[in-house]
Amino acid sequence: MNRMLAAIGLSIIVAGQLTVEAQGQMAPVSRTSIVERTGLFLMAGDYRRALEACEQAIQERPSAEAYLQLTYVYQAIDAYLDQLSKDESWMAVEQLYLNLAYRHTEDLVDPPGGLARMAKEMIQTSVRQQSDVSAAMAVRLNKATADRLWQEQAQWRHTHPTEWWRAFPDSWVR
Repeated sequence: MNRMLAAIGLSIIVAGQLTVEAQGQMAPVSRTSIVERTGLFLMAGDYRRALEACEQAIQERPSAEAYLQLTYVYQAIDAYLDQLSKDESWMAVEQLYLNLAYRHTEDLVDPPGGLARMAKEMIQTSVRQQSDVSAAMAVRLNKATADRLWQEQAQWRHTHPTEWWRAFPDSWVR
């Protein structure tokens, strides 16, 4: 009985997350649902999946908006690390590192290692570099849109200075 319930639950989750076309290929997920899903990952602190969702959006429909959302997630990771460092929450830094490093179940038997402070420096260096790259790509695609989204995110950061990285600006989700 438990196995049957687990199988039903799993099939509901899979069916709810993926839209499969008749030929068995995954259909593109709507832009809004990707933004909403990424927002949920940000709220949960699941930055790896937030990055993956943004990368999926770029793969499916490249746009200035998609690149700036990816940039936002990179910058959110950077700001979150800064806050954790100020709070001396090194256990949380290590958890973030593990969240970003673990990809597959094989990682459970061969886990990535690293000291929290060293992990913080490595992650921040990487996300800052990638943030610059994705921001430049957004500007190349549509400078006017990129400028507008930068203003919206600057306002969001100003009104939520200690936790802006937990969510996209409200105007991006509507």
